[in-house]
Amino acid sequence: MTQNVEFVYDFCSPNAYLAHKVLPDLAARHGAEIRFVPVLLSTVFKATNNQSPFRAFSENRKKSAYLTHDLHRFARRRGLNFHMSPYFPLNTKFAMRGAVAAMGKSWEDRYVDAVFDAIWVHGQKIDDLNVLTDIIQERDLPVRKIREAITGDLAKQTLKDQTKAAVRRGVFGVPCLFVGSEMFFGKNSLANVELELEALR
Repeated sequence: MTQNVEFVYDFCSPNAYLAHKVLPDLAARHGAEIRFVPVLLSTVFKATNNQSPFRAFSENRKKSAYLTHDLHRFARRRGLNFHMSPYFPLNTKFAMRGAVAAMGKSWEDRYVDAVFDAIWVHGQKIDDLNVLTDIIQERDLPVRKIREAITGDLAKQTLKDQTKAAVRRGVFGVPCLFVGSEMFFGKNSLANVELELEALR
């Protein structure tokens, strides 16, 4: 039976970007399929009394420097393009509503790749709806459908509902990955995701 790896994410997280870049090869090695689960991280933080590690350790210069170093080291050792966004922290509500609209569509992978790359490779300001629209057009994605979803009520409510459901499931930050009922948090838990998939084969 094909296993699913659920990838709970928000584009605003550099750790989610890096995990997203590594996950497809990991899943392919085990014949697993990735299911994207977009959530709004700010709402997750509020519901779980949590916050970004960059904010939590903003007073600790050594810890903050290490967190940044760890991101770049992870990317470098895997040959990934990565740059801290000049607009970090970002407001991703429009982009995440677009992600909801993309769920299950043939172009979902292209949308997710496009937005993650726009932020963490090209340093674009995706909370500007015009910039986001340009990114969608450049990737030959269905601009009208995505724009309608971003500005409509259905995707907005669905994103809220998915975020609440993720919190009920135990999510307190992103990236979170689920293999069955087992939850794995953070990019550095990918090795354990792989061990779980191996155990289920």
